[in-house]
Amino acid sequence: MLAEASNKLIELLRIRTQPIGMRLFEDPAEMDKIKGVRKPTEGFKFTMCQMVTQSRWYGFTLGITVDNTRGGNCGGVVGLNHPGEGFLSGDHMNGVWFGNKEASAAHQAQMPRVPDGKYNGLVVAPLRSARLDPPDICLFYGTPGQMIYFINGLQYHRYRRYDFTVTGESACADSWGRALATRQTSLSLPCFAERRYGGVADDELLMACPPDELLRAVEGMGHLGKNGLRYPFPPYGAVMDPALGMAKSYS
Repeated sequence: MLAEASNKLIELLRIRTQPIGMRLFEDPAEMDKIKGVRKPTEGFKFTMCQMVTQSRWYGFTLGITVDNTRGGNCGGVVGLNHPGEGFLSGDHMNGVWFGNKEASAAHQAQMPRVPDGKYNGLVVAPLRSARLDPPDICLFYGTPGQMIYFINGLQYHRYRRYDFTVTGESACADSWGRALATRQTSLSLPCFAERRYGGVADDELLMACPPDELLRAVEGMGHLGKNGLRYPFPPYGAVMDPALGMAKSYS
């Protein structure tokens, strides 16, 4: 079902890279049962955003433990490790991303995270592979126009207003961190690290959501399309009387 929805999402939104799933594991040995799972070369450490990119760009099914992450906030956001006092105290980012220790510590205190101590492994895989059955969350990158159309699809049958968080640097906390911790649909503005190390494009945002929300949005976008509301949005023209267009779009 999610594999089919993934293909439909690509068709509806024309996104550049494939949607992926992410799942946490208490027992890392369970990850070995997943077909085609890759493990990073021993001694290699990656950022979480690099691993996400390997899956969405190259189609990898990748299984990791805390030994494969950079630790600190990187593994800490998904609950694979405690962030450590150096981060939580504000020392590490003081004088770099923040002008004082108080601001740096407040950044850490307010950051959404999966609590550490329960999970010891994580797998990312393209949704089209259906290797995570099901994933904890689904993720995809897109432009602002693609994201608002996805949200329109979510709201088609069951309206709710969505509120999202902006952590600033360490924005993975706003996407997979928040979605894994709360199982709430989460839209983020990818940060410097995601763009530098994960290769996120300048116009890309990141959506993370539970599988049922992805299915609901795809179904809703299908109805919007039948109503004549499709992506990409055709520009009407800034110097045109909008009456004729609005008569079709809002009546």
